[in-house]
Amino acid sequence: MIRNTATARWQRLSQKQLDGQFRNEVIRGLQCSPFEAQALLEAVYKVYGLYFETSGALHPGQLLFDVLSVENGPATRLAHSQQLTVTLTLDAGEEDLVVRRRDGVIGQRRHRLQRLAHEAFQQGGVLTIEDLAYRLLGCGQRTLCRDLQHLKRTDVVLPLRSTIHDMGRAISHREGIVKAWLHGQEYSEISRDLHHSIEAVRNYIDKFKRSVALAEEGFDTHAISFLVKLSVPLVGTYYELYKTLDIQPHRRAELRAFFKKKAAAREGDSGNDDTPQLQP
Repeated sequence: MIRNTATARWQRLSQKQLDGQFRNEVIRGLQCSPFEAQALLEAVYKVYGLYFETSGALHPGQLLFDVLSVENGPATRLAHSQQLTVTLTLDAGEEDLVVRRRDGVIGQRRHRLQRLAHEAFQQGGVLTIEDLAYRLLGCGQRTLCRDLQHLKRTDVVLPLRSTIHDMGRAISHREGIVKAWLHGQEYSEISRDLHHSIEAVRNYIDKFKRSVALAEEGFDTHAISFLVKLSVPLVGTYYELYKTLDIQPHRRAELRAFFKKKAAAREGDSGNDDTPQLQP
């Protein structure tokens, strides 16, 4: 097999940037040596890899994109804002083609706009109008402002930097999907009623399950946020739903089975070597 060295090089560089960010956080926050930070990074990959969304590989139509962290305050200047790298789906393949045939160019753009904004926010970041117009969707800012006004008239407020004060409503949008699932609805029903693709609904529920599994093991919200790639407020919202909602018996049984499966898989993997374990 011919190896594409250029592709491999960029993949290595991307991974190194993320690894470097983690090591620097450990060195500064825990006052570790570079050697200890590297050892901790390797332990995280080995022990908690099951909880990460992917191993670093991108699906067709996806890209890595630098965004502002949701943890930044509204008054924080861009030059001083914390940033992070998220995975965005620019082209969802058949899903986008169906929307294009049904709703035309404008409908497809608005569909992608919603997906990109929610994906970034779900991983702890927020996009700006400039990000979307000049770097992702290739259109003017006025065009996007019209799109946002149209969506707002249908009670859809996207979690962008310019709408940061409305992020509580953005969280409640995913909250509705999780509530519907916990009340017994199937993915197809939720997709139809809440206007999300089945794949998007499945992704929300999967992240909800993993968040609650880690919370039940005693991990704090910041650790869960890092492992599952969700914002800290959303992790808290998910666990609150799990603790307070009247969950259908078959859904509760499904969650218990998921918790046991993940715990057993992680314990089995960590028992095969002498890697030091992180504690909740």
